[in-house]
Amino acid sequence: MIIELSDFFNNPSLIEIGWFRIQYYAVTWILSAIFIFQYLKNHQIIKELKLTSDQVNDIVFLYGLIFGAMLGGRFGYMFLYGLDQLASNPLSLFFIWEGGLSFHGGLIGVILSLYVYCYQYKISFLRLADSICLAMPIGLGLVRIGNFMNGELFGRPTDGTWGFIFPTDPYGFTRHPSQLYEAFFEGVFLFILLMFVNAKNNKHGVISGTFLLGYGAIRFFVEYFRQPDSHMGFVALQLSMGQLLSIPMAIIGLLLLMKSLKKNEAIS
Repeated sequence: MIIELSDFFNNPSLIEIGWFRIQYYAVTWILSAIFIFQYLKNHQIIKELKLTSDQVNDIVFLYGLIFGAMLGGRFGYMFLYGLDQLASNPLSLFFIWEGGLSFHGGLIGVILSLYVYCYQYKISFLRLADSICLAMPIGLGLVRIGNFMNGELFGRPTDGTWGFIFPTDPYGFTRHPSQLYEAFFEGVFLFILLMFVNAKNNKHGVISGTFLLGYGAIRFFVEYFRQPDSHMGFVALQLSMGQLLSIPMAIIGLLLLMKSLKKNEAIS
């Protein structure tokens, strides 16, 4: 089945009044934060850490979304994917309206901002990270749907019987809807996997390790269906930047998971 998408899938706006507009993609970010907050505020780990709803609100919206995902994502994108633009115009680092956010940069931003929060309020960082990792697939799935609606980060060309033609594609190729693949595997599948692991073993670090390993493996696999960034192409060994960044992420996750399981076995 070949589906040719309408012009709606080209930077669509929910509200547009003159220069002011609210894009569907931005709405998916806001919804992500809202759903993550609703999921976390009464979660068992949050109760274990004795955090109030106001604290969870700050963790999700201020430290997680703004300081972490958005600022970290923008810095990560510019330093990993936009060095030429940054070199020619250093101020472009702050041109967030032009788009360009990196998940791996956002993840580093979230880790750093949450670490600062935990240090400030004397909270177990690893335990809070476990709760955040449980909720992150909610946001990942929604934001990937936003990528699809925005007609960006589409997949590689396919000559199969399944594909989409994006209005944002200058070549008009039939492509894999890799955003939807990511929405399913990074969102639905990873969420179910983490829920299963949490039910079997929710000791400190197990969820965080599983998330890093699981996301890294999923992202590495799905990148084979996603079109590499046009200005970068394949970086090394016929691998995209997303794949190269996912390798150390998966390795760190595996090491953390093994260490956490070993530590918990020793305690029990």
